[in-house]
Amino acid sequence: MDYRTKVSIRDFLIFQFKLAIDGAKDGLVFVISFVAFGVDLVFGRHGRRRYFPRLMRVSERFDLWLNLHSAVEHMDDTDDGLFGVSEAGSDTLLGQIEQVVRGGDEPRSNRPLEPPRNPDS
Repeated sequence: MDYRTKVSIRDFLIFQFKLAIDGAKDGLVFVISFVAFGVDLVFGRHGRRRYFPRLMRVSERFDLWLNLHSAVEHMDDTDDGLFGVSEAGSDTLLGQIEQVVRGGDEPRSNRPLEPPRNPDS
C-alpha cells in the first residue's frame, strides 16, 4: 500500500472518530440544554440565567478542542493529510492524536536519527 493511501485511510478514520465524538456531544448537549434552561426558568432570580449560558460556553470550548473541520482548509497543501496541517501536542484533539501516533510533527521515518545517549556522561 502506498503512502498516500495510508494517509487517506488514517485521515478518514480520524474524521470518523471526530464525527462520532461530535455527534455524541450534540446529543448530550441537546438533552442537557432542556434541563439547564428549565432550571434557569424555574429557579433563576430576576431573570438571571446561570446553567444554560454555562452549558453553551462548555459546548463551545469542546467544539474548539474537537476542531472538526478547520484542518481540512489546508490539507491539500501537504502530502501528510491532516497531520501536515496540525501541530503535534497542540490543545486540539487532532494535535493530541498526532502526538500519540507519531510523537511529534514529522513521521518517525522522516526524522533524523539521533545518536544514542550515553548515561555515564
